[in-house]
Amino acid sequence: MKIVVSGASGLIGTALVPVLRAEEHEVLRLVRREVAGGDEIRWDPAAGEFDAAQLKGVDAFVNLSGATIGRRWSRARKAEILDSRVNSTTLLAETLATVDPRPGVLVCAGGIGIYGSRGDEILTEESELESGFLADVGRAWEAAAEPAREAGIRVVSFRQGLVLTRDGGALRRLLTPFKLGLGGRVGSGRQWWSWVSMDDLVAAYRFVLESDIAGPVNLVSPSPVTNGQFTKALGKAVGRPTLVPFPSFAARTVFGEMADEALLSSQRALPARLLDAGFKFDHPDLDAALLHALEK
Repeated sequence: MKIVVSGASGLIGTALVPVLRAEEHEVLRLVRREVAGGDEIRWDPAAGEFDAAQLKGVDAFVNLSGATIGRRWSRARKAEILDSRVNSTTLLAETLATVDPRPGVLVCAGGIGIYGSRGDEILTEESELESGFLADVGRAWEAAAEPAREAGIRVVSFRQGLVLTRDGGALRRLLTPFKLGLGGRVGSGRQWWSWVSMDDLVAAYRFVLESDIAGPVNLVSPSPVTNGQFTKALGKAVGRPTLVPFPSFAARTVFGEMADEALLSSQRALPARLLDAGFKFDHPDLDAALLHALEK
């Protein structure tokens, strides 16, 4: 296929693009600077600039755009998190709707924060959505793809959990304190952390590009764990004890509102739609997935 990827230089994009190219797909990357090669297309979501003529002949689009949530939130930072997702997806969906012929599929990244904090409740794609900053961002992000849906393009909205890779994200931030023996549960440790290995995440993107699945899709391992279980497994993987807890008040002091939304919230999500569609996880077990991530 001819596939365009936005956010190709990010954590997921740098893992996904080489795999797609190795499978002999033609991959074009969206960039906001001047193009530097034949595999790049320029766009400017902030200015609403995107030339639809550049997308003729494209079969699929993968939208990975969005500012990281992994820094302390200020009012300006929260606006950036929301706008970077909604504005880029809106421009993309509206542009794709005008292309003739239209791409067959638009795959969008997203997060399980869309469910809000739900305690021990098991969450599938049929579960109701709650309120909160990340939940509100998630709803707006998914809704922004509506012009593509209305144009008859198949839209997949991934709801991703914590991605296990030593190259970035939450795991990379946790490694240093855990290797120093300073790791431990966050808050009570009873909140559920749904996770997915990077290999399985990339495989899921490949899977939905070539299947007929559409709508919201939980992209998480079928084996969610509590934070206490996760931190114990990470300590085991790096060969260090996990005896230094990170109390809720300390998390809130360091991270502010982000602590309640991203560290102390609980989402016990299951990948019901992927499993029903026949997707197979290569790393469903946390202990093995952590060892694999740390070895790569």
